[in-house]
Amino acid sequence: MTKAIQIETFGSTDVLKLRDVDLPVPGAGEIQIRHTAIGLNYIDTYHRTGLYPLPLPVTPGLEAVGVIEALGEGVTGLSVGDRVGYPIGPIGAYSQARTLPADKVVKIPDGVSDEDAAALMLKGCTVEFLTERLYPVKAGDTVLLHAAAGGLGLIACQWLSALGATVIGTVGSEEKAQLAKASGCTHTILYREEDFVARVKEITSGKGVPVVYDSVGKATFMGSLDCLQKRGVMVTFGNATGPVDPVPPALLAQKGSLFLTRPTLMDYADTRDEMVHSTGRVFDMIASGKLKAAINQRFALKDVADAHRALESRATQGQTILIP
Repeated sequence: MTKAIQIETFGSTDVLKLRDVDLPVPGAGEIQIRHTAIGLNYIDTYHRTGLYPLPLPVTPGLEAVGVIEALGEGVTGLSVGDRVGYPIGPIGAYSQARTLPADKVVKIPDGVSDEDAAALMLKGCTVEFLTERLYPVKAGDTVLLHAAAGGLGLIACQWLSALGATVIGTVGSEEKAQLAKASGCTHTILYREEDFVARVKEITSGKGVPVVYDSVGKATFMGSLDCLQKRGVMVTFGNATGPVDPVPPALLAQKGSLFLTRPTLMDYADTRDEMVHSTGRVFDMIASGKLKAAINQRFALKDVADAHRALESRATQGQTILIP
């Protein structure tokens, strides 16, 4: 037996329940891992509320790090005692220990702590595909990044800065503006006090930006379109303020033959080779000193409801992890 958070019905943070659950013996091709740190991601709240419905009951969580305690038959390249992590599931990370397929984990390099890996893998892999594969950002590009002081935002500021981009970031407070600037954000916009569209046009001398990275969703979507240059790329990859309303394709033509995409990491790390490449880039960025974690919140696994409330109320800064 082990302890795990389970959801039996979709809803508020009240549905997150700590339960005793069975811990299966690893089968062929599987490992058993004892978690040491669990990543908290906004997608976890979508799974909890049913915005992204999953079969119930379910243990949420897509990202964690730990130590291998047992190997199933046929597992090669891994040993008991190895530190490993997984950035994109399978679902079930909100647990003290679990059994999962060996091909879903990667080894954590020396010099990368368990907490940093849990805080940076999923978000870092997301930033990697957004900035290097979906829209390859070039040195000299100016980009708009919403929620620049959030868990993913601070990673993206560092990554984009390392690529040589000028980053315009929206933030909710002066304190968050300072955090974003310290991570490489060139210009910050206090979205509660300023018209971010007007400020982007001012910063870019009316040109707009070639790409917008928008995890906020409904509240910023239409304004984000207005920040783009002709043939610009609108990347909407989150719903913090709710799902975006349907968009008539003709609107994209009217605003300058824009490109619109709604990507997910699962499609950009769909194969093991892609996952290994993406996590490898994250670990390389950490090793080079270009990427540092900003773990500003730690919650015990049993207090995960508090963690979700903090995340949804925008009370968090940087990354949040759960301690099993």
